Amino acid sequence: MTDRTPGPLDAEGFWLDQADHRRWLRAQAEAQLAFFIASRGAGPGFDTLDPRGHPLPDQPRELHTVTRLVHSYALGERIGFPGSAAMVEHGLDYIASHHRDPTHGGYVWTVGGDGLKLAYGHAFVLLAAASALIAGHERARPLLDDIWQVLAGRYWEKGPGLFADEFTLDWRAFSTYRGMNANMHAVEALLAAHEATGEGVFLDRADSILAFFVDRIAPENDWRLPEHYTADWQIDRGYAGDPMFRPAGTTPGHSFELGRLALQHWDLSGRPATDRPSAARRLIAQALEDAWLPEGGLAYTHDFDGTVARHNRFWWPVTEAIGALATLIELDRDPADEIWYRRLWTFASDHFIDHDRGGWFPEIDRHGQPTSTIFAGKPDLYHALQACLFPLAPGISHAARGLTP
Repeated sequence: MTDRTPGPLDAEGFWLDQADHRRWLRAQAEAQLAFFIASRGAGPGFDTLDPRGHPLPDQPRELHTVTRLVHSYALGERIGFPGSAAMVEHGLDYIASHHRDPTHGGYVWTVGGDGLKLAYGHAFVLLAAASALIAGHERARPLLDDIWQVLAGRYWEKGPGLFADEFTLDWRAFSTYRGMNANMHAVEALLAAHEATGEGVFLDRADSILAFFVDRIAPENDWRLPEHYTADWQIDRGYAGDPMFRPAGTTPGHSFELGRLALQHWDLSGRPATDRPSAARRLIAQALEDAWLPEGGLAYTHDFDGTVARHNRFWWPVTEAIGALATLIELDRDPADEIWYRRLWTFASDHFIDHDRGGWFPEIDRHGQPTSTIFAGKPDLYHALQACLFPLAPGISHAARGLTP
């Protein structure tokens, strides 16, 4: 169990500069790593955990789950959390033995499923490989090279400079869908790959994606990011798909993520004299304005005019808002950002963090109590762990290398 208080509420200055808040962040990160280490069962792969940390039966083995755990425990290695290296190795083994398609190449979304190959999942393979390499797992370099060949050769569309979304097992296109979410996570993975290897191609491809969404789409849409697009990259305002991965309208949580990633890219590029930092700030500010609810927490989705569409209060938008605000504070120490940073952490500590068992509750109801309308158990470590660890790293890029035991 860790202390419930994210920092001294009456403290002057910025929490990121205060030793007690930084200790609290590290303790929270370690509590999460300790909870999710039970994901590794006796057999291959990782289990989904129930609220108490016990394996849930008959859950699908999906690519984003194993890759996010590899990435998370690679970060755990950087802070010296015991058992992290073994978790990374276990995950790398499973990606190679169960998700990689030895016949057609690429990586299937669900083990034992229909063989779909999604750009979203492939982006997380690249992230896992890059993070494992940064943590010292040299065996991750061939994985990074392989996944990059697949992403560049199968998904990259040279004309628009963006990634396509989905194929069958044997690489047949079965839809015309194009999406922001896969491209956003591709930016995340590309920046990690650049940090791991120093290779400029990863920075260049990330820039192309950011140019489309941050420089063009966001200002054309009042600093909101439509999620769904047609084959020629026109906004598809009528699309509604999977309620978790492809909800209709706009998703403010993704604005927090892409805003933070735009700042990371700008920093890695040598901080050029561009409008990216101000654009990133406007993305983050608009998402906060639209999504923060009177009762606290962030609404999940909105219509294109900013009206709340789905009031569900999930954990991950709060974590991503924390990461975005921490990045802005690292950049220029604006007191207005500190107010949001404290508000978000206090709400998370009061409602989402399971201080007794570890991990975060995935959703709260209208009374602020844990509930679950989409997720089974406690489905994820990645979002909340980053919210704890990224503020501890110096600067706004190379976060993994900046973490220390």
